[in-house]
Amino acid sequence: MDVLLINLSISLRRVIVISGLLWVVTSVSSCSSSIEEPVSAPQQATGTESVSELEVDAQTAQPSPSQDPLPVKPRSVLSINAVGDIMLGTDYPQNHLPPDNGQYLLSGVSAILKEADVTFGNYEGTLLSGGEPAKICRNPKRCYVFRTPPAYVQNLTEAGFDVMSLANNHARDFGDEGRFSSMATLQQAGIQHSGLEGDFASWQVKGRRIGLIAFAPFRGANNPLEIETAQETVRAFKADHDVVLVSMHMGAEGEDAIRVPFAQEIFHGENRGDVVLFSRAMVDAGADLILGHGPHVPRALELYKGRLIAYSLGNFCTYYGINVRGRNGLAPILKVTVYDDGEFKSGRIISARQIRPNGPIVDPSHEAARLMAELTRQDFAETPLEISPEGLITVKAVPEQQ
Repeated sequence: MDVLLINLSISLRRVIVISGLLWVVTSVSSCSSSIEEPVSAPQQATGTESVSELEVDAQTAQPSPSQDPLPVKPRSVLSINAVGDIMLGTDYPQNHLPPDNGQYLLSGVSAILKEADVTFGNYEGTLLSGGEPAKICRNPKRCYVFRTPPAYVQNLTEAGFDVMSLANNHARDFGDEGRFSSMATLQQAGIQHSGLEGDFASWQVKGRRIGLIAFAPFRGANNPLEIETAQETVRAFKADHDVVLVSMHMGAEGEDAIRVPFAQEIFHGENRGDVVLFSRAMVDAGADLILGHGPHVPRALELYKGRLIAYSLGNFCTYYGINVRGRNGLAPILKVTVYDDGEFKSGRIISARQIRPNGPIVDPSHEAARLMAELTRQDFAETPLEISPEGLITVKAVPEQQ
């Protein structure tokens, strides 16, 4: 009797299971005409969530490969104009100031300078009224002392300058008094500056934090000969800035110094540093654009790790006391476009030339651009930069590997 009851129980269970399976198959078959996509594996619902809500959440969390990717936000860009040495006239030791306070000196190029988000130059000398010189010139033919009235700063603002280097061998022609007067004069005019040791420029452009650190191997300036310390400074600065500019007043002077020597340069017994070693070290530390000046002649360009290095921009507007004959008179305007993280995008060399007693004017023969293109090919044959005879700077396309 017990065995009979057990067999009946098992048979009833089989009937129930088979009936249930038949009901599921019938239900699925009757609904198949209304289903457009296969249903994914069921998930355990919690609370009052419906199956459809769970399916939507799953599709949102894990989009299928067939879905269109999210649009990539385009990178923003920053335009930078940079020039070399500027000295708008001096009233020491004799009066060698231009007429009308030099208002005309930059008029021939001001429209170009104003086109950029940031315009940079190196002020060679002091902006000071009175004072006594700190530099003793034993040989006046090889030594100059520059003092420009502070009112001349208006020429810089009207030309569109945003930031200036005060790191050079004339920044202390009148000692610390002259240096501090130059800093205060630029600050009051709304022009950022860097040069004194520990003095860095920092400001915002188009929502991006921009910085400049100016270096020169002279007393009281940020020292480029101490490369590890300079790297630490740049690295810390980059942590708080989107784009970091580094300027360097380094290298020997004159047409004999037009080539980059890849070594330390000694001029009049002074160690003027190794410009290649310094520049590449600054890029390694986070600098995005290196702007060289000091040799009084243009030098080559290099693209290093996606960052542009200009080894010298030569003279730009030097009214008195600085030779502007031949290549010393070339006054290139470097126009650079970088992405918002500092990577080089494109550039152009606008050729200009100084013809005294006037300031720089655009040179339709493009001599500065042609010279810098040739120097770049000679000194940095492996750089991917390409410079056209008209000064257009592009990056050579890298051939695809098979």
